[in-house]
Amino acid sequence: RTSILIETRSHREENRFMDGMKYVVVTDKSIRLLVKNQYTSNVESGSTRIEIKNWVELFFGVKVIAMNSHRFPGKGRRMGPIMGHTMHYRRMIITLQPGYSISPLRMKRT
Repeated sequence: RTSILIETRSHREENRFMDGMKYVVVTDKSIRLLVKNQYTSNVESGSTRIEIKNWVELFFGVKVIAMNSHRFPGKGRRMGPIMGHTMHYRRMIITLQPGYSISPLRMKRT
């Protein structure tokens, strides 16, 4: 019974990770940062650096040495006479220790 609770907890942590990490950012700057072993992704704005660091280390099995983040404001969107806005989000730049990499995001040279 204890092993079931531990498996359930890790499964919940993985689901929380997937909810917290929105998607990987692919821009000119993020591609340049891959050479420095830095990975860029958008995360939920309510997530803290410590949570993101723990999620990345747990999910990908890597060692994080630094994290930089900045918050993007939501953009205004008009729908007829009503002015709305998109949700704000946070972008994290995660630096890994030398020797570690996140394989699905590693670029191949041809």
